[in-house]
Amino acid sequence: MRKIDSNSELMTTREVGEVLGVAVRTVQLWVESGVLPAWRTAGGHRRIARSAVERLTRERSDMLVPVVHGKAAAGDRPLRLLVVEDDADLRQLFSMVVEGWSFPVELSTASDGFQGLVRIGQWMPDMVVTDLNMPGMNGFEMVRSLRAGGVNFAGLQVIAVTALSPGDVADRGGLPEGTALFQKPVDFAAIELLARNRQLAL
Repeated sequence: MRKIDSNSELMTTREVGEVLGVAVRTVQLWVESGVLPAWRTAGGHRRIARSAVERLTRERSDMLVPVVHGKAAAGDRPLRLLVVEDDADLRQLFSMVVEGWSFPVELSTASDGFQGLVRIGQWMPDMVVTDLNMPGMNGFEMVRSLRAGGVNFAGLQVIAVTALSPGDVADRGGLPEGTALFQKPVDFAAIELLARNRQLAL
């Protein structure tokens, strides 16, 4: 592992990955989606300001610690479920509902697409449930970034929940293939079934 010069103002994607404890591909995803500002050298290499990395580290430390619900049988791994929703009451409702599921789930939340991308890169969940209308980076932008991000996230199951009609979703450019779409109010029973099947497949 190459030592990072603490006096350096600019960092490579590999150096950022070492500092944040994530894969280089994750850092590239964050750069491509705007989570980490960066620029290219004349040779085409990305460079990232150390101050931007330090800011991202602070934001990561503010995120909620995952909570495990349900009990796992010997050898079973809990499903890692990330809920991205700007409505605090709905995030709390998700937590209460998931707590009642009979299979093991490790739940974490984010309040917008920006936090969602950071959490995904850090935590690598099995399933993401996201709102589409959110301030800052919305769910459309987050999901498109994931699907454009390469094979690292190809196995991630993504569910979008929204008050928008299917026509409104289409007018905004639609969602990538493979993204499940549910209308609000949230159909928790349908999401539970998808989550249970995903956990059984782990």
